[in-house]
Amino acid sequence: MEITTKKLDAYIDVLQPEINEYIKRMDKSKIVEACEVISESKRKHGRVHVTGVGKPSHVAEYIAALNSSVGTPTYYLDTIEAIHGSAGQVLPGDVVIAISNSGQTEELKRTVESLKRLEAKIIGVSGGENSWLKDQSTVFLLAGVNQEGDDLNKPPRISIIAEIIVLQCLSILLQQEEQIDLDKYYQWHPGGALGESIKNRKKVGL
Repeated sequence: MEITTKKLDAYIDVLQPEINEYIKRMDKSKIVEACEVISESKRKHGRVHVTGVGKPSHVAEYIAALNSSVGTPTYYLDTIEAIHGSAGQVLPGDVVIAISNSGQTEELKRTVESLKRLEAKIIGVSGGENSWLKDQSTVFLLAGVNQEGDDLNKPPRISIIAEIIVLQCLSILLQQEEQIDLDKYYQWHPGGALGESIKNRKKVGL
């Protein structure tokens, strides 16, 4: 069977307006509030963790790595393992970013309930504007879209992009709070082409 780009074109046609609309609706004040919660915890020597179940678990791993590289050490917490002992990495006053497409996922519910008993603060990220996760969150960041971009409208595609965008925005504020410059960044990222580009920039005095 010949492979055509009809479905791909349809996805791209949906992707751009969905993301543009999401960015327009994004509540910057909530992102600032989330940053303040994290900054307050850090001032008291609290730590940041991030968890998600299903596809958002991969978003969680990425955000943990991104935040750590720009001045906010962030630890990935496996949602399933959390209720089998791994919640022990979370201490009272820590902040946990919890990601769920629906905000209703049973596995995440049990984990969030356990984390709240440990006196952690929850930053919820979900497309569920009236979800259980929103009700349980200290701060809630909406990452909702109307369409995923394919015929099924079920596999998480565009919703995952929305989750990444709002958490990247949070990372920008955290980086700003830490006043990260290239010298600091290079200390954590000396490797690869990125590290080499900073090294070369430093050599020529830019």
